[in-house]
Amino acid sequence: MDAGLGKRETLARLAAVEKTVEHLDGILITHEHSDHCSGLPQMLGIWKAPLYVTEPTMDALQRTLPDTFGKRLRGMETIQAGQRFTIGDIDVHAFAIPHDAADPIGFTFKSNGAKFALVTDLGYLPELVKVHLRDADCLLLESNHDLDMLKVGPYPWVVKQRVLSRTGHLSNLAVSDYLADPEGFDARARYLVLAHISQENNNPDVVRICAEQALRQRPAECAFNGELLLASQQTPLQPLEL
Repeated sequence: MDAGLGKRETLARLAAVEKTVEHLDGILITHEHSDHCSGLPQMLGIWKAPLYVTEPTMDALQRTLPDTFGKRLRGMETIQAGQRFTIGDIDVHAFAIPHDAADPIGFTFKSNGAKFALVTDLGYLPELVKVHLRDADCLLLESNHDLDMLKVGPYPWVVKQRVLSRTGHLSNLAVSDYLADPEGFDARARYLVLAHISQENNNPDVVRICAEQALRQRPAECAFNGELLLASQQTPLQPLEL
């Protein structure tokens, strides 16, 4: 699922959680931004897995990635938002998300009665996206920036406008509004993972405090009883059993 890291870092992080991967049935790409695909040629070189990608995203990848990408591509399955398909014993559902990329998508994965939902890089949470996130046993959602830190931070104003736009990234406030709303977040997840936390415009402690305050605002009859986790850009989370 995405390939923003190179070979050395990917293998180092697998080793850090005492995991080895001998075979992959597929590699999925959400969109063509470099932090999600720059390591793709190296990943294809290691695992030689088929690539699952939308046609507009594939066109963008071919324009931006080096020639080694095409040379190492062993197979491709064209997918589109709204499509359901199977990889191995995992049922996958792709859905559209609002982000400034060619054709950005999020995914849910179901296998053996468990559901994992992953959605990062979106400017807001449309109602249809919220529907896809329901009933997840594990939900990974971005909490990218603190509004005040972003406004006074080092980014050029044009980049700040992009991040703040409806096709940018979710703020801590937007995530808090979602987590506090029983009509939006169903609170059934055993694990809630907040990710894509900006190093320049956010702070993990602030992310956690905002999320915990929002979860405490929920009515008692629909309280969140799972585990809140924060994903770091430097170190991998330990594997989660669903």
